[in-house]
This record gives sequence, C-alpha cells and structure tokens, in this order.
Amino acid sequence: MSLFWRIFALNAVVLGTATALLLWAPVTVSVPVVLTEAVILVGGLAVMLVANAALLRLGLAPLERLTRLMTTVDLLRPGQRLPAHGGGEVAEVIRTFNAMLERLEQERAASSARVLLAQEAERRRIAQELHDEVGQSMTAILLGLKRAADDAPAALRRDLHEVQEITRDSLDEVRRLVRRLRPGVLDDLGLVSALTSLTEEIATHTGLKIARRFDADLPALDPETELVLYRVVQESLTNAARHADAERVTVALRAADGAVVLSVTDDGCGINAPCEGAGIRGMRERALLIGGTLTITPAAGTGTPTAPGGRLAAGTATPGGLATRPAGRAGTHVRLTAPLSGKQP
Repeated sequence: MSLFWRIFALNAVVLGTATALLLWAPVTVSVPVVLTEAVILVGGLAVMLVANAALLRLGLAPLERLTRLMTTVDLLRPGQRLPAHGGGEVAEVIRTFNAMLERLEQERAASSARVLLAQEAERRRIAQELHDEVGQSMTAILLGLKRAADDAPAALRRDLHEVQEITRDSLDEVRRLVRRLRPGVLDDLGLVSALTSLTEEIATHTGLKIARRFDADLPALDPETELVLYRVVQESLTNAARHADAERVTVALRAADGAVVLSVTDDGCGINAPCEGAGIRGMRERALLIGGTLTITPAAGTGTPTAPGGRLAAGTATPGGLATRPAGRAGTHVRLTAPLSGKQP
C-alpha cells in the first residue's frame, strides 16, 4: 500500500468511527448547545485526534526509523541497515537508502584504500630520503668531528666531543623517525618481530609497561594486513601514552576462525566515544582497507594480579589482557578483527 492510501485509510477509519457514533449513539446537539453536549463533543473530538495521531505514528514509524539512521550513520562503521518488508513507497524508500549506503561504503573504502596506500608510499619515500640523505650526512659530520677532535688542542677537544654527542643523539632520533615512518623489520622479519621491536621502543621512550601476548601458531598474513595491524598497535600505544595517562598496556595477537584478532588494552582514563579524533578515525579507515572490524570499548574486568613493585606477576592468565587497574580508571580496549582473505574487493 502506498503512503498516500495508508494515510487515507487511517483517517477514514477515524472519521468513519466518529460518523457511526453520531448515527447510532443517543447523542443530540441542541441550539444553543448545552454544557453536557459540548463536553461530549469535545471529548469525542479529543478521542478522534488521539486515535488519529496514534494510527499515523504507527503508519509513519518506518520513516522515523529511517530518519534516525540518516542522522547517525557513519561510513566508517559499515553494515548499518534497516529492514524493508513488503511493498509500497516506504519500503521502496528504505531499500533505496540501503542500496545507497552500500554504494557509499564501497566508494569510501576504495577511496580510503587509495589515500592510505599513497600515504604509505610517501612515508616510504620520506624514510628513504631521511636514511640516505640526512642519515649519511650526519654520519659524515660525526666522522669529521672525530678527526677534528683528534687533531684539536685539549681546550677545544672537550667542546668537539660535546658536539659529537649532540650529533649522535640527533642521528639516533633520525633513525627512530625512519623506523616509525617505515618499519623495515616488518618487511624483513615479519609482524611479530616488528611488534616486539615497536613495543620495546615505545616502552623505552614513554615508560609504559607493555606486556605481549602473541600466539605461537599465527597464520601467514599478506603485507597489507600486517601493515594495518602494525599501524593500529602504533596508534593505540601512542594514544595510551599521550592521552590516556596509562601505566600498563597489553598487546595480544591471536588466531580465530578465519581471522586474526588484535587486542590492545590499557589501564588509562578511558575514552569518550563521541570525541574520536583523527588518529582513531584513521585506524577505522585502515580496518576498512583490509575488510576488518575495529571496536573501541571500555576495558572490562579487573585484569590480572600484579607482583610487588607493580609488575605483571609471572605466569598469570590475562582474561582481558590487562594488568590490575587503579580504582576509578576504566581503561580502553581496542580490538581489530582482520579476515585472512585480505582487503575489500
């Protein structure tokens, strides 16, 4: 039934009921109208209005649900659809909207893939230039300073050694930036070694206590999936250190039915979902690139026992993958499920 005939039928039911009551009910209208007749007429009008409103609300409910979905839909969270039952204009509008969402999600995934691949190519180019140009230039400077220090008088040698140390620290920082831009260990040794190196480096520079829980029988992954998993861990650990005021983080990687599940859980101050920034939305776009599902929720449970001094107790199981959180701190749980089939078609 079309929307026009649906509304017409609802109003016809209400008006027909009112007419039947006037025909067969013992109700008369005097001139002038007496108080009791006025009360009956006004009451009947109120009943008709309420009945008409209720029936219209029932008939237009699918459109209201469609409006709510339109205002809340997020292309980075695919799969949001409304059921379209039967025929008529309303069901056709819902089916058309669902088809439009499907097309927009596919186009968004394709455009995000192009952007992310271009971004990774640019990261690789910058890392290569930093390594080849800046790194080699600073290495040459170090060698020149060493020769100058060896030939310099004692009064000047100390200053040259200080300049050497500053240059050496700068060179180490450049190398660290190169590793963050393009992790060479990911290409050379694989995902587990790259994540191990990343967590150790971040723990050294931020003071985070990072525990790793990697399955020994992880399946082989394609390079794009490994890179997405690496970047999600990198962004999650950065958020935990910069924004969550966390002390402990657990990174877990395990095999599931036809997928690999990555979990990063911290004991920080939690996250307010409406305040997702560019970093989290970037993680969602990366998940779409490989057809994965990313969820970010408050960390559940109380975590694992801790040994004296606040360190993880040896041999303890990790139901949520998290060490004991301080009271009043929710923590954040990032979970990425990546299918083994790879990226979206």
